Amino acid sequence: MNTTFREHRWTVTDPPDAEVVARLSKEINVPEAIAKVLVFRGIDDYNKAKAYFRPTLEQLHDPFLMDGMELAVTRIIKSIEQNEKVLVFGDYDVDGTNGASMLYLFFREIGCNVSYYIPDRLEGITLFVSIDCGITAVDQVEYARSLNLDVVICDHHEAGERLPNAYALLDPIKPGDSYPFKYLCGCGVGFKLIQAIAQRLGKESLLPEFLEFVTLATTADIVPLADENRILVKKGFERINATPRPGIKALIEAAGLNQKSISTGQIVFGLAPRINAAGRLGDANRAVRLLTCDDPDEARSLANVLELENMNRRKIDEDTFEEAQQLAEQLFDLDVDSVIVLHQEHWHPGVVGIVASRMVEKYYKPSIMMATVDGVAKGSARSVSGFDVYQALKRCEDKLIQFGGHKYAAGLTVEVSRLDEFRDAFNATVKEMMAEELKTPEIKVDVEISFTEITPRFVRILKEFAPFGPANMKPTFLARNLEVVGSPRIVGRNHLRFKVRQQGIVLDAIGFGLGELLQRASSGRKDIECVFSVEENDYVPPNGARPANAAPQLKVRDLR
Repeated sequence: MNTTFREHRWTVTDPPDAEVVARLSKEINVPEAIAKVLVFRGIDDYNKAKAYFRPTLEQLHDPFLMDGMELAVTRIIKSIEQNEKVLVFGDYDVDGTNGASMLYLFFREIGCNVSYYIPDRLEGITLFVSIDCGITAVDQVEYARSLNLDVVICDHHEAGERLPNAYALLDPIKPGDSYPFKYLCGCGVGFKLIQAIAQRLGKESLLPEFLEFVTLATTADIVPLADENRILVKKGFERINATPRPGIKALIEAAGLNQKSISTGQIVFGLAPRINAAGRLGDANRAVRLLTCDDPDEARSLANVLELENMNRRKIDEDTFEEAQQLAEQLFDLDVDSVIVLHQEHWHPGVVGIVASRMVEKYYKPSIMMATVDGVAKGSARSVSGFDVYQALKRCEDKLIQFGGHKYAAGLTVEVSRLDEFRDAFNATVKEMMAEELKTPEIKVDVEISFTEITPRFVRILKEFAPFGPANMKPTFLARNLEVVGSPRIVGRNHLRFKVRQQGIVLDAIGFGLGELLQRASSGRKDIECVFSVEENDYVPPNGARPANAAPQLKVRDLR
């Protein structure tokens, strides 16, 4: 990606209680550096460590703790008993399409007369189940009620001033809901619904079949991988890497990924964009057809269609991103303005969210990208770490037609004639709300360690921390007084590769996209401080063989 190098602030976490660390290290037989990382994550005894490293579905919360669940379950079971027609309606992104696929297959499995959203097929429907959308659909639910449709909503977005008058409304963050975990994605909320129905019908054995959908959706939606999310995703990866559904297997093949080692990163950067491409550039039902497909040949054909759409999407992304950079540098004083807000009538509405994320990555400012849709400016907002863009938009809602979303990502609609007014208001609001330290990206350091601690066993234990993501990031370490060995070099697309020595131990290091740090890693320097994660060096040289026991490697985040 075309990014701009910038300095980071390092935040080194205060050491945890030494007695707690020593006890945990002994109880679970791990090095003290590993025990420190676990204690920082709230894992401070044997039982918590066992739950973290060996999660089971039995650890999930009781789904009936979620407000509205009893109503939803009763209504859906009634639809089976009376052979009513049920429609599953999902959003067009990874969360929505996986959620719709999961509910459709589960409802079909338990005997529902079910279909998923296809335009103009509402005839005869009496129960409408939405997933990953609906929490702000007050008028739409009233219209559905006028058609004698009962509506069950599974959502995870922020509620507006009024809640829709749905038959049942499942959203763990809606006002007054005491559900113990607040960070499920939309598909995750849908999984709680099928968990509750399965309990009521005595069909809990069906639940593992649907974990792949939750894993794709939870990972792609960038929600915290803690509590229930970590359980669902870790168990889901076990299925994806062993016996994936035909549609998911075909998607993995089309993306050219290793079918036995799919990780969160490969979903975010490999599989999710291909699923998203179906809805961004055309009919999202194609993604649902792929995800629910049972026939391997049909699945491969559908996956190839999504692959072509993703190639088209990437070309549109690049063109839009290049134009957005030029506009940002023409229209904004990037040393003074707190935000970037851009609108072009001709931009494709399906890619503005992706490009907004890339603008944040390049300029490190909350960014909004909008296209013209049906005569109004419609688009996506993305934020920097620690800043709540949803609340910033809420302060400007008198300038908006509508908006909704999360702390770090939101959608919005503005009258084209009010764009300048909104841009000024949003800029002023962010300037007022944003703390000074949030303007510089932060690297949080878990533990300072020495190279003597980085053994093959240390690396093997670290791998068990996966799946990685928000609230469960790869542990980040700091090492000081390092000596650069040999001649550092730039490889690939601006990646810095070098070797460092500490206390006689030499380790390989690579900093992806950090070619600008070459001078800091100049040969022979003995005063380097490095922030990094630790992984296995799985690099295979051209015409070479993969080593039987991969050596530890530093994945560098920053140097000074």
